[in-house]
Amino acid sequence: MIETIKSPTTAQHVSPAEQAATFINGIKYRWQIPHANAEQVRAIAYKHSLALPLAHVLHTRGYNDEETITSLLFSTYEKDVPHPGSMKGLLVAAERIIAARAKKEKILIFGDYDVDGVTSSSLALTALLPLGFDINFYLPNRVKDGYGLSVEAVQKAHKNGFTLIVTVDNGTTAYAAAQEAQRLGVDLIITDHHRPHGGDLPPALCIVNPHQHDCEYPFKHLAGVGVTFKLMCMIYELLGIPSMPEKTYELLLLGTVADVVPLLGENRYWVRHGLHTINHFRSNAMRTLAQNSNLTKEEYTSLDIGFMIAPQINALGRLADPRDAVKFMISSDMADVEAVGKVLKAINEERKRVDGAIFDQIDQRIQRRDIDLSKDNIILDSSHEWPAGVIGLVAGKLMHSYGRPTLLLHLDKQGFAKGSCRSIPEFNMFDALSACSDILIQFGGHSFAAGLKLKQELVPELKLRLNESIAKQVAPADLSPKLRIDGPLPLPELNQKMMTGLEQLEPFGNQNPQPLFVIKDVSLVRPPQILKEKHIKCMVFADGIIKPVIFFNRPDLIPVLQQLEDKPFALAAHVMKNEWNGNVAIELQGIDIALGES
Repeated sequence: MIETIKSPTTAQHVSPAEQAATFINGIKYRWQIPHANAEQVRAIAYKHSLALPLAHVLHTRGYNDEETITSLLFSTYEKDVPHPGSMKGLLVAAERIIAARAKKEKILIFGDYDVDGVTSSSLALTALLPLGFDINFYLPNRVKDGYGLSVEAVQKAHKNGFTLIVTVDNGTTAYAAAQEAQRLGVDLIITDHHRPHGGDLPPALCIVNPHQHDCEYPFKHLAGVGVTFKLMCMIYELLGIPSMPEKTYELLLLGTVADVVPLLGENRYWVRHGLHTINHFRSNAMRTLAQNSNLTKEEYTSLDIGFMIAPQINALGRLADPRDAVKFMISSDMADVEAVGKVLKAINEERKRVDGAIFDQIDQRIQRRDIDLSKDNIILDSSHEWPAGVIGLVAGKLMHSYGRPTLLLHLDKQGFAKGSCRSIPEFNMFDALSACSDILIQFGGHSFAAGLKLKQELVPELKLRLNESIAKQVAPADLSPKLRIDGPLPLPELNQKMMTGLEQLEPFGNQNPQPLFVIKDVSLVRPPQILKEKHIKCMVFADGIIKPVIFFNRPDLIPVLQQLEDKPFALAAHVMKNEWNGNVAIELQGIDIALGES
């Protein structure tokens, strides 16, 4: 069925082209196809020498004037990178750290066990160790210590002679720990990017966080590693050192992509810069991570980093000693890096096995209607058995699969529920949790992803409030798995000019997703090939062109495609460059199909 309706006003980042859209029901997803002005699309293609399908992408995403298009296609340092001195507290932090070197004080970098925290800690060490700072680092253990700076950590640092603690990617909510540092006479610098949620900020020497209400730094979407990087830039500038170590750009790239911050503006500039850096020189850690994931391409993209490299670094946080994660990232000893890399690969494989088992368990509960999505607007489930460190990844998969905000909770023996949330663009999870702060012990995060802790007996109350909040804010049609189509793709347009233009739109990620096209009236050339019982490879024909298509993890499409024979269907797909043994081919990654629609 095809329907043309107005898009809900609750959707974020809605361009004029999205105000009215055609919706098509695919096999799994509901396709949203924004209406487009053909004359404007042609004008964009002509003005910027782009293939028509890519001009369509820009138009439907709201890039219609020369200034915004040029800004997206061409990042520059002068345009996209503000001076770090405009970030509140940053100059004070940089001067205090420099003073610590002069006084030969011991500095402790206190990080986090996720990719952002690991890369932030690694970046600070990479920048400061060559300059003669007396510096060490600590990452809390995910299970034993939990998230963030604690009173116990401050006391231990003081006992070991540290007079300055610098947090990276955490600390905005560490009020008790900051009070303890103040009592013990330990200076505390907090660098973070998580949004404050009401009340007073911790009593630190200074807080460097662009989300402070009176911070004048214009770009608010840096990852924790980005805030750390800006602080290091300021230190280097004050010391008169012209450039940062090349390794810092690799670490900035990894943390920024992995933390799924918007890849626009300054983030876009630095991710491009980081990709250029690693595509010319790869560190021991990067070579090991690529080998673990069988990544053999000569040039990596942000998607390679996000889907193949970053999940492994996340697994580093599950090492018995999370400090080994930082040592792995910065070590110059290839033997040591490879040794950790082998352990890391095994941990990551086990993580994927556990992820899959938890996903299947919850998916079956949904199919049996133990979790009834006809009544609930949210997927919420909990268990004593689920490891706390993996449920965030599973929540993300469920959110994408069912199109619902998802919250999974680990229940501990002390009566607490600790969990991770993943949300859809139409529903700001951080704001929703803020409204429930009276029943939460702690929470933090962003609009799309958050973590929280509460008493187990209050979980039903939280579910009730979130269900009501979603019902008020989100249209029912938006609570289903959706695909947002960027535009049509005639197969004859799939040429080198289009691939060159597609590279100009990179890096792809949050708020600049990989373009998704609809290809109409395609038919199968031969029966589909089944790979590993869950992937599908087939050849499709349209407009005189034959192209290979691969569907990953879509076993549900196997019987559908096998029965199609030569009947036409619509294909929703990404365009991808397949590199193998030195050969490069343009192929399609299928996401969904729609039957009987033209």
